[in-house]
Amino acid sequence: MSFVEQIKEATVNGNANELSEIIKRIVATGIPPAEIIQNGLVEAMSIVGKGFQNGEIYLPEMVASAHAMKTALEILKSAMVGKDIRTIATVVIGTVKGDLHDIGKNLVGIMMEAGGCKVIDLGIDVSAQRFIEAVKIHQPHFLGLSALLTTTMPAMKETIETLGREGLREKIKVLVGGAPITQKYAMAIGADGFAANLGEVEGLLKSFL
Repeated sequence: MSFVEQIKEATVNGNANELSEIIKRIVATGIPPAEIIQNGLVEAMSIVGKGFQNGEIYLPEMVASAHAMKTALEILKSAMVGKDIRTIATVVIGTVKGDLHDIGKNLVGIMMEAGGCKVIDLGIDVSAQRFIEAVKIHQPHFLGLSALLTTTMPAMKETIETLGREGLREKIKVLVGGAPITQKYAMAIGADGFAANLGEVEGLLKSFL
C-alpha cells in the first residue's frame, strides 16, 4: 500500500495514533512534508469532506478524522521548521460576537491547513473590531466568519460593514458558514462565498485561488 493510501485509510477511519506513526515513518524516508500534505492529507481531506456531504460520513466520524489530521499536521509542522514551505493562502477565521460554538469552525480550520493554508484562528465570541485588527495585522486572502445561532448572524453583517468603513473590503474575500446560514443570507450581507457544509469548503477555496 502506498503512503498516500495509508494516510487516506487512517484519516478516514479517524485513527490518530495510527496516522501519527504512518506520518513519522514517511517523514523518516525523506519524503518532503509538503508532498505528504498535498498528496496524502489533502486527498484524505477531500474524501472525508465528500463523504460528509453525501451523508456517508457523520459528524462524530468527521470530528475523529479532523483530530487525526490535526495530529498529523503538528508532526509535519515540526518537520517543516526552517524549510521554505509554500502557503497557498492566509486565512483568518473566528466565531462571531456572542457565539461560543467552535466545532464547525475548528474542523474548517483543520481542513484549510491540510489544504496548504496558513490559518489564524481568533477563537469564539470575536467582535467586528477584533476581526478588523487581525486583517490589518495578517493581511489575509480570506476572512472566515462562523455562526451557529440565529441571534448572532447579524454580527457577520456588522463585520463586513466594518471592513467597508475601514477601507479593507475590496482587499479580502469574506467567507461565511454555520448551521443557520444560507446562500441567500450570505449574498444579502455582502459575503463573497458560502459553504453549506464541510464538504464544500475545499471547492469554495479553490474557486477563488
